[in-house]
Amino acid sequence: MGCGATHLSLALSLMALALAGISIYKNTHVATVMEDFDTKIESESNILEQNSDMLSQDFCIFAAVGSVVAEAIRRERRMGASLIRLFFHDCFVDGCDGGILLNDIPGRFQGEKSSPPNDNSVRGYEVIDQAKQRIKNLCPGKAVSCADILALAARDSVALLGGIPYPVRLGRRDARTANFTGSLTQLPAPFDDLNTQLKKFRAKGMSPREMVALAGAHTIGFARCVTMCDDNNINPAMKSTLKCNCPVNNNDTNLVPLDLVTPNFFDKAYYDDLNRNQGLLFSDQVLTGNSTTNDFVRSYSNNGFLFLRDFNAAMTKMGDLPPSPGAQLEIRDVCSRVNGNSIADM
Repeated sequence: MGCGATHLSLALSLMALALAGISIYKNTHVATVMEDFDTKIESESNILEQNSDMLSQDFCIFAAVGSVVAEAIRRERRMGASLIRLFFHDCFVDGCDGGILLNDIPGRFQGEKSSPPNDNSVRGYEVIDQAKQRIKNLCPGKAVSCADILALAARDSVALLGGIPYPVRLGRRDARTANFTGSLTQLPAPFDDLNTQLKKFRAKGMSPREMVALAGAHTIGFARCVTMCDDNNINPAMKSTLKCNCPVNNNDTNLVPLDLVTPNFFDKAYYDDLNRNQGLLFSDQVLTGNSTTNDFVRSYSNNGFLFLRDFNAAMTKMGDLPPSPGAQLEIRDVCSRVNGNSIADM
């Protein structure tokens, strides 16, 4: 198969993916469409491996990451939500620099991965590693940062779960350090009130509208039982419905979907829940406590396509958040460690 045919085949897959998302949104036939797409992904992965040498470098990278993400979501639907969250937690701490991917070095370096907002909570690291390796195998001669892979994986997850694909530029670089303290202070928390959230997003140059749109990622999100059953984190109106009896320890893996209606599909149901005072997290439900943010909640509940459009725009803007001034940058060969033998000082 020639380059043009391969390019067209993969491009058509992305187009079909977008149309599938629109179709599901209208009809909510999630399972049927996703089963059909599973078959297509297997076929397209084979095409990619057989013809990767004929693809342009950038398109080869897009296709390599997309095939890994699709395989991961086929194995476990929840992984899409996890990859979006992984991207968010990276970019919101000192910009999109892949810092969250760095492993700790006992006695020398403690990074973002082991900080309380991320430890035993953020996941999907192995998917990023697999995507990095697939790029090396199929797209030789083109170095791509781990930060770029995070951005692509999040976009592909949105599309695979019913959203609409959006452009992602390449060119990010990876930091040679990470910010443990920054992950504690910069990331939004489930117990944050509205003013605190607005302040944290404003610090990143994000508007209230963009904040509410990005919160919509919770339409496919899950929270651990120990998080939901903490009185500081839960919407008081929903406490009686959860019947919390989970063990209160940090290793508990019992999950609660943040969207009770369609937890595996990227749609507007999250906002419908907020309008009924049925948001599960305290930080979600407080979005209705201010006339400005509540207007956005109602707009997205009334118009799902408006939500998808604004979400994509906010994700694109967030993906352009730069690393901290003066940060030492590189393109990591392995996403979990810096090149060479040393970690830059915090």
